[in-house]
Amino acid sequence: MDRTRHADVADADLSHTVWRKSRRSNNGGECVEVADLATGIGVRDSKNPGAGHLTFTPDTWAAFTVAVKQGQHDR
Repeated sequence: MDRTRHADVADADLSHTVWRKSRRSNNGGECVEVADLATGIGVRDSKNPGAGHLTFTPDTWAAFTVAVKQGQHDR
């Protein structure tokens, strides 16, 4: 895994970014929010949005969502 810090991602101004979470989420505070970023797909903790985010390539995010829909991550 490439753990190189990319300044364009880390220092990007995300103040106008539209973060969204599932309509199925409740107010339990255990949700993630997702946003379309110029550098990929951003994912952050909804209860602590100031803690930063992870960025995934569109292909990686698409593969993850397919796996979730197929139940590959069910407990």
